[in-house]
Amino acid sequence: MDEPELIVRTDEAGIAQLILNRPNELNAWTYSLESAFFAALDAAAVDPAVRVVVVTGAGRGFCAGASFSLLGNGSAMERPDRARRRRLCELTEFAKPVIAAINGPAAGLGLALALSCDVRFAAAEAKLTTSFARLGLVAEHGVSWLLPRVVGFARANDLLLSGRTLTGTEAAEMGLVNRSVESGACLEEAMAYARMLVATGSPASWATIKRQLLNADRQTLSVAYEEAMILMEPALASADHKEGVRAFREKRSPQFAPLSSKHPV
Repeated sequence: MDEPELIVRTDEAGIAQLILNRPNELNAWTYSLESAFFAALDAAAVDPAVRVVVVTGAGRGFCAGASFSLLGNGSAMERPDRARRRRLCELTEFAKPVIAAINGPAAGLGLALALSCDVRFAAAEAKLTTSFARLGLVAEHGVSWLLPRVVGFARANDLLLSGRTLTGTEAAEMGLVNRSVESGACLEEAMAYARMLVATGSPASWATIKRQLLNADRQTLSVAYEEAMILMEPALASADHKEGVRAFREKRSPQFAPLSSKHPV
């Protein structure tokens, strides 16, 4: 029996691991992997038991980009209808925190996948590259929007035009990833961070804050301030706020409710 291209594991803490499972090709992306990935993401979105998602790769790679079976072919005949395909940028709009554990090479689409996550951990020796220009392609999957917002315009220009390769250590130094860690400890560190989020944070607050961050890029400071004032009123009256205050006073971990399907995202 063939191994699934995506492994999904959810633990008792409410952390769902989405593990790209094509290790012989460094987890290069295929249309079938894409379908499995977004099906799992959709399931995590509506599962109240899932509070945080961690994305990583099996074996020694994170995601080496699009499979070469999809590249070098100018014809779109074998590609799924564009309307039926899913976009990596949906991760940025996902209501729950998504953490990337970049355990190995992340190139092209693989780097876009990591950039679309909220927080990124990278193995110190992992290799990260945009790679698009070196393959005669364009900055795909929203990278031209994501990358400057993560590392700044000048560094984004450098990384996209040169297609040069960074180590996880170099990526952390320029802010491309939040933290570089010892090789072999990447998933462990990402999971520890995820457990900290679950133990301390409100899922409803996370969903709202993620939406505020996306909106803020299109807003003036004044508009962002006014939006926060409008959002603060129901937040102050919420059960989560009351629980957070009680937990602080009682010096214990808060017991926040799972994200409601009615919560605006």
